[in-house]
Amino acid sequence: MTTPPSPLGAERTDGSSVKIGALVPLTRPGWVEAGRHLLAGLELAVREVNAAGGIVGRPLELVVRDTAADPQRAAAAVDELARMGVAALAGEYHSVVARAVAARADALGLPYLCSSAVLDALTEQPTDWVARLAPAQSHGWQIYADFLLGAGHGRVAVAAEPSVYWASGARILRDHLAPRGGTVIELDMRALTPAALCDELVDHGATALLLLVGHPEPAVPIVKSVRRDHRLAEIMIGAPAGQPEFAEWATLLGGDGAAVPFLRYLPERLSPLGARVDTALRERLAEAPSFVAFEGYDTVAVLADVLRSHGADRARIAESWPRVAVEGTRGRIRFSRTPGINVWQWAWTPVQVVDRDPAVPDRFRILHAG
Repeated sequence: MTTPPSPLGAERTDGSSVKIGALVPLTRPGWVEAGRHLLAGLELAVREVNAAGGIVGRPLELVVRDTAADPQRAAAAVDELARMGVAALAGEYHSVVARAVAARADALGLPYLCSSAVLDALTEQPTDWVARLAPAQSHGWQIYADFLLGAGHGRVAVAAEPSVYWASGARILRDHLAPRGGTVIELDMRALTPAALCDELVDHGATALLLLVGHPEPAVPIVKSVRRDHRLAEIMIGAPAGQPEFAEWATLLGGDGAAVPFLRYLPERLSPLGARVDTALRERLAEAPSFVAFEGYDTVAVLADVLRSHGADRARIAESWPRVAVEGTRGRIRFSRTPGINVWQWAWTPVQVVDRDPAVPDRFRILHAG
């Protein structure tokens, strides 16, 4: 692979540390809680790498930049990190932001291991510079669609906001459900209040409502409105993007936030490594870690292994993706070329559909696995 010329500085790190640029949403309108969990996983793994001797005797250093869910801000951060001489990029939760990061990293010849974003089209063209740990949206959301059908929900309404990510999710659901007799009714939340949404759900006879909207606004007001409408007592509310994963959901909604199925990327039982990391993350976060925290940890585990084996040269790092074989917290991580995906992809991390137990909202129930 030929490294494109970069006007932004050195192609490898210098100085005493090996630097990784970490892109994380830490302020609004980014999903701050997801960013905090992602960063906790990244930082824990870096601490463990350094406690074990670093990268061939050199400390691993995380250079963190807040994306605030802003693609332009994230692209500018990539330029800055490239000038600083980072060996690789890691992180990001929001798909539209990760797409901007991937495009800039590809243009600069800077390896990027995407931790948590799932949009299938992470790059427009095939690239060797980008790899991803999270499952593609089409994979996870098809599993969610199978769950809906198995639970008897063939008439599904989606409350949607405009976004490439939400539009892609609605299309995946529609394409998977339609051949199996299902129907997807799209309701534009730019034009509807939560109360008007309830009227639409009744008129359409929907048995399930999926939240393809931001959190906490307007997701929380929608849930409260639907839960309080006696006409919709039997409707299932779902959130495939994972809004109920985080403690803020339960804090804001209480019992109303239970029994809302969502996707998470964890195995039914953690391995010994996963269990050890779970304990350390609980201590670090002072709460149960989400799957996003494990994604952060696994990102650094992969990059540290690559850096030890291939050094900090950017081209050599990118060339190593197909040779990765790392034991992560959720299984053995290998990257391959997956049809329809333009980046190196771990196919696949475990996928579950879970919800918060109405009897004990802090406890999760596994409803379906794929």
